[in-house]
Amino acid sequence: MDTLDKLRLLSADSQYDLACSCGSSQHDHRRRGLEGNWLYPVPLAAGAKGILFKTLVSNACGSDCRYCPLRQSGNVPRCSLAPDEIANTFTEQLRRRWMIGLFLSSGITGTADQAMARLVETAEILRRKHGYRGYIHLKIIPGASRAAIDAAMRVASAVSLNIEVPGLRHFARLSRYKDFHRDIVAPLKYIAEQTARGAPHARLRTSTQFIVGASDETDREIVRYLDGLYTRLKLDRAYFSAYQGALGDPALAGEAAPQDGAARLTREHRLYQADFLLRRYQFDAAELIFDASGNFDLQDDPKLAWARRHPECFPVRIATADRRQLLRVPGLGPVAVGRILKLRRDTRLRGPESFGLRGRNAARVRPYCDFSP
Repeated sequence: MDTLDKLRLLSADSQYDLACSCGSSQHDHRRRGLEGNWLYPVPLAAGAKGILFKTLVSNACGSDCRYCPLRQSGNVPRCSLAPDEIANTFTEQLRRRWMIGLFLSSGITGTADQAMARLVETAEILRRKHGYRGYIHLKIIPGASRAAIDAAMRVASAVSLNIEVPGLRHFARLSRYKDFHRDIVAPLKYIAEQTARGAPHARLRTSTQFIVGASDETDREIVRYLDGLYTRLKLDRAYFSAYQGALGDPALAGEAAPQDGAARLTREHRLYQADFLLRRYQFDAAELIFDASGNFDLQDDPKLAWARRHPECFPVRIATADRRQLLRVPGLGPVAVGRILKLRRDTRLRGPESFGLRGRNAARVRPYCDFSP
């Protein structure tokens, strides 16, 4: 295959590593570029969108992750790109359109450090040869040494390492090649140390990813780990990827969480909603509501479930409530709350329409609000 043929394959295979928007609008979906490679929309400030160029360096992999189509025993065409091929192609793309940056990941080819070396070399070529000063996100390969992680952090704008599942028991069901504590937890802690305030790489953004439904983990377990990643390791973001059973080890289907594809995607969506409650709505993990099995209700979003469990907190008086109280109202997000806090200084808000909500959104908010003076 030539460079563009390999890029088409590797950029498609990169879809299993998440680092960008996961919305329901068609404008949030990836799309093919001019050469057939995948380009990903990423939300920016003030509602704008930017394009992220995303590819693997190689889809050859020595690991045995049972949920992954690229595992060693997986039946997929294999290929690799040389660092200069990626750098040159990305630079050419930059000449044709504005993009916010590059996301690079890879299968584990050789050792973890050898795979990391190819990622870092690509970034170094862009930085030093092409003078690129923009955004580069590098995936940290599980089991990478501290020296390899340091090398990545010196040239990257952001790094991520997939935690995959909440804990050793679930991890052991999915991989015998990797060690959960040595290859995942220890590097995550090291990244946290090196990106803490005042540390050498404090400017870097950090993230991780959970595979949802490949084991029998509960949402409560995921949220417990998620809370630790945010409160103790200070990660900036977590992503969730619903397990696609047809792509994994056929034997895993009978061992995974007993949900069909649609339910698993809804579960993924509920986890994103819970993640937003923790990161942007001032909720504590202990406040979230789970059913008897330890999972979120697939019918109601976690914020609405909390509101129904706590009728004593409503209605919220729009004229006097503080930001935290307003963020508890189903249907109100940070943007709407900011608008309320600004507008009520100078005018009385008589209903959801006063701060821009209409139709179904207004109907959802109204039962939980008091619009009296």
